[in-house]
Amino acid sequence: MNRSIHMKTHGLLSVVALLLCSFLPGCGKPAPPTPPPPSVSVVLPVAREVEEWDEYIGRLESPETVEVRARVSGYLDKVHFKEGSEVKKGDLLFTIDPRPYQAVYDYSEADYQRAQSQADLAKNDSERARQLFDTKAISEEEFDTKAKSFTAAQANALAAKARAASAKLDLEFTEIRAPINGRISRAIVTEGNLISGGASGASATLLTTIVSLDPLYFYGEADERAIQKYSRLAREGKRVSARDQPIPSEMGLAGEAGFPYKGVLDFVDNRVDPNTGTLRARGVFSNEHRNLVPGFFARIRIPGSGKYQALLIPDRAVGSDQALKFVYVVNAENKVEHRTVTLGMIIDGLRVVKEGLKPDEPVIVEGQMRVRPGIVVAANRVEAK
Repeated sequence: MNRSIHMKTHGLLSVVALLLCSFLPGCGKPAPPTPPPPSVSVVLPVAREVEEWDEYIGRLESPETVEVRARVSGYLDKVHFKEGSEVKKGDLLFTIDPRPYQAVYDYSEADYQRAQSQADLAKNDSERARQLFDTKAISEEEFDTKAKSFTAAQANALAAKARAASAKLDLEFTEIRAPINGRISRAIVTEGNLISGGASGASATLLTTIVSLDPLYFYGEADERAIQKYSRLAREGKRVSARDQPIPSEMGLAGEAGFPYKGVLDFVDNRVDPNTGTLRARGVFSNEHRNLVPGFFARIRIPGSGKYQALLIPDRAVGSDQALKFVYVVNAENKVEHRTVTLGMIIDGLRVVKEGLKPDEPVIVEGQMRVRPGIVVAANRVEAK
């Protein structure tokens, strides 16, 4: 009987155990497998010689800007150019009514011919008088009179010639031509209006303006700290000074990626502006395709250091811990290590690392959020870009 009770009790306990096991997770099942190490992408730092660049903002200007004004007064007869177009040096732009100046020139030319004829006649008289004086046929007084008359007639001819030349210039000035190659503005004065001329230009009527297009100048300004840095680099022989020879420069317009325009920095001003504490400099850039327009804002960069060996990594590998910058590296045991680094500028899309990293240390560029120092990872090598 006791054995029967024992068997019943054992069976009841087995049922209870089975019921409890069905409600408890993992009861009777094998332990879950260890998760694989997180996968990350790593790159080796790129070691190469680099040169830092400094960037500035400035504005484009034309080397030549001309205000086209009339040299003679008169009624504007004809406008010969298309407003806003390119013109060549010597192209006819405006015509002032030439008829009054043609009449003056014709009169002056006739007056010169008459004076020249009188001078030739006086010359003949003077030569005959000398022959007569040599034979004692006339007195010395008569000879002097003939000689002085020739001198006076010759002077009158020269004066008439000068007046004719001046009248010819005035006639030529009725045709106003482009003094330079460039792009012309609008016609400020239209046909039929009376315009004033003048040699001084202050009182002469402004007709239009022309700006040269190729090359163009970039004008920017550097502060005193940058000026001192460039002077120190020049003294140390690490970088030439723009005062001594042109240095390479690159430029980009607002809205453009990078610096597609290549030129040189060829001028640095002779004094610092006391109002701004900056020094003005000039770059020269070709504008063969007319992509650049005078007045545009632009960005320029120039060498800001000497060349030196550096390690470069993708900028996305860099993390921030308040003011400190760091990267994660993978050691020989595939464990993650933390490196505090000192960074430089971005060159060709890669960040310069000045301190804190070795050339043979793979840097994590993807998967940083899944790692922490000390854990083992599965590192996949990718190219630095």
